[in-house]
Amino acid sequence: MITDAILRGEKVVLVPYKEEHVEKYHQWMSDPTLRELTASEPLTLQEEYEMQKKWREDPDKLTFIILALEKEGDITTFPMVGDVNLFLKGHPEDEDFEAEAEIMIAEHAYRRRGLALEALKLMLIYATDSPEDFMGSPLSRDVPPPPKPLPIAPQRLVVRISHDNRPSISLFERLRFAVTKIVHVFGEIEMRFVGSGSDSSQV
Repeated sequence: MITDAILRGEKVVLVPYKEEHVEKYHQWMSDPTLRELTASEPLTLQEEYEMQKKWREDPDKLTFIILALEKEGDITTFPMVGDVNLFLKGHPEDEDFEAEAEIMIAEHAYRRRGLALEALKLMLIYATDSPEDFMGSPLSRDVPPPPKPLPIAPQRLVVRISHDNRPSISLFERLRFAVTKIVHVFGEIEMRFVGSGSDSSQV
């Protein structure tokens, strides 16, 4: 999904995934643990470049690289620490349409510092145009509008997480997602955005 949008928060800056990010991303994906957590297959560096191009051009994928916002310096000097994605499945007018969110903070030194929460907020506000649903502020006026078929309804958002990944489950609960399905055969749970009236303790 081609966009030149740059989303800036207090802790992170989200930038489009470009060729300049591929080598670092490939280094991350050389880690078997990260591949397992993200259900990714090992790729060669050349395959990673091809995947980057595909993801950027695919109308069903919205992908941002997460940069840790430093108080000083140009944005190009900010450290690359992870990525956040939205995968659209079907057409927004379809009854079974959904948008699956994923996030990864690959750099250990930047985990448990609130970066994942802010990165998700920024992306979901951008994708839905509903800052009030994610306890966030409207994006800066200089942010380009989201490409079609965005924005989408927040109720179409879904995430699938390993059932023992408690930190990720808690992260999405804070964003008003609730467990809607347990898939025992895959060892994962499904969570959907349900808004401020959610009660995730019932599942």
